[in-house]
Amino acid sequence: MGIIQLRGLQIMALCGALPEERVRKQPFAFDVDVHADLSAACASDDLDDTINYGELTANIHEMVTTEQFTLLERMAERVAEVVLADPKAQRVDVEVRKLRPPVPEMLETSGVRISRSRS
Repeated sequence: MGIIQLRGLQIMALCGALPEERVRKQPFAFDVDVHADLSAACASDDLDDTINYGELTANIHEMVTTEQFTLLERMAERVAEVVLADPKAQRVDVEVRKLRPPVPEMLETSGVRISRSRS
């Protein structure tokens, strides 16, 4: 097994419980660890033997920008579903951070982290 790491993918999206968060896009950052058998790609040096992270980030971006969420938890779950749609992905860890949380305190980010496996 190996891990394909996606770090700091930033996407403007609609996610939040407050009325203004339902109509104004905000910045979110995503860290995604995709667990997969990378042995064929290690031996062949062929893109077809691995998970194409360019396609994967495009798929995540498309889903996040076309759907709307109330909770970060649901957004993270949908990212996990997108990743696990690739049959080569066996497990995924998804971290989603809201980069400008709407609270009066000095809070740099708020976020969630989930792990999902192919059953």
